[in-house]
Amino acid sequence: MRAFVLFLFSLAIAAPATAEVDITEFTTSSGIEAWLVEEHSIPFVALELRFRGGAALDEPEKRGAVTLMTATLEEGAGDMNAREFAKRTEELAASFEYDVYDDVLTVSAKFLSENRDEAIAHLRKSLINPRFDQDAIDRVRAQILSIIRSDKKEPRSIASNALDTLIYDDHPYATSRNGTVSSVSSLTREDVVAAHRTTMARDRLYVSAAGDITKEELGTLLDDLLDGLPKTGAPLPPRAEVTLTGETKVIPFETPQSVAVFAQPGIDRDHPDFFAVYLLNHILGGGGFESRLMQEVREKRGLTYGVYTYLVNKDSADLWAGSVSSANDRVAEAIKVIRDQWAKIRNDGVTEEELEDAKTYLTGAYPLRFDGNGPIANIAVGMQMEGLPVDYIATRNDRVNAVTLKDVNRAAREYLKPDQLTFVVVGQPEGLMNAEN
Repeated sequence: MRAFVLFLFSLAIAAPATAEVDITEFTTSSGIEAWLVEEHSIPFVALELRFRGGAALDEPEKRGAVTLMTATLEEGAGDMNAREFAKRTEELAASFEYDVYDDVLTVSAKFLSENRDEAIAHLRKSLINPRFDQDAIDRVRAQILSIIRSDKKEPRSIASNALDTLIYDDHPYATSRNGTVSSVSSLTREDVVAAHRTTMARDRLYVSAAGDITKEELGTLLDDLLDGLPKTGAPLPPRAEVTLTGETKVIPFETPQSVAVFAQPGIDRDHPDFFAVYLLNHILGGGGFESRLMQEVREKRGLTYGVYTYLVNKDSADLWAGSVSSANDRVAEAIKVIRDQWAKIRNDGVTEEELEDAKTYLTGAYPLRFDGNGPIANIAVGMQMEGLPVDYIATRNDRVNAVTLKDVNRAAREYLKPDQLTFVVVGQPEGLMNAEN
């Protein structure tokens, strides 16, 4: 059976890539809004559940509670302990994944059509009746504490956490969702139960599915699966007030290579200029070896193996961020080149050739994302959370192609902020110690 399931999963992954995805939007009898992509060629279903809020719902003094709770959901449920729950999941040839991020708690389920009812009943136990046995909590807590201690010795984690603290001040984003050694060590079972109750609620739920199931079948499945969830959860956090001063902060750390992370203000996903900035980011640092930063920092000067930028769209803040690593005696030059290119593109813009190359890549790569039921369900639920229409998949490339060179270069002037580009460097960088700009 397990070999057969792996074979079916491989078929689902290897399905022909296409951006022609027909989404049905509907509401179940109990009021759950869901999106469905029917695909009956393989007897397999992928289901995605999202709960908005995620780790940002932690109480300040209980940081890490949502992470600990999420990681313990499958460590025993109903009348089954952790071992029994895992064994039954395997017997059903099902796959359940539970994850938490700054703004969302995710539950991903994959199961065969023939085991659908049993798999959903089993999944329901972990969502509605998790045991949260003390021995399971302590076991998972030890794993999280190990990660926290390890992150304190890893330059990239140190840099990222320090940048978050610098940017977000007292917002939940300012600290790691894993919590601290102190906060996680002091969490009680009651804290875990409270995190479950306030995080996994109907008022912040998003659902999508793809595969061998009809709208009517999915509606019944969801009503049965989610009956018993709290109607409302904890209030969502407020908008973050970001602080980006343009400084370069150095954190001394014994390593032959420094790690630098950087950020400036970003742009909201709903903004009319989003696609112009999206293309601009690809040209600046998001386009791999063809990006301006990769050409200037790596290819022309050999200062790094890689430098990249990306847009960060969180529920409570938007950033334009990036990262670079370089030898201690060369990282100062790498940072200078990044700052210079940031200003150069803002002032001089990009070329028509760069824009057309970016459009060709981004529109050509887009259909490759739809390579199976799992990715399709995941993309669909993400669209829901971002407030995108059901026809977005069909129109997305048109929106990219509609951006003109004038649009991109105007966006460069308006949204690139060299004076707010803030760096955190971890290592022993020469020429940067105590630097302010």
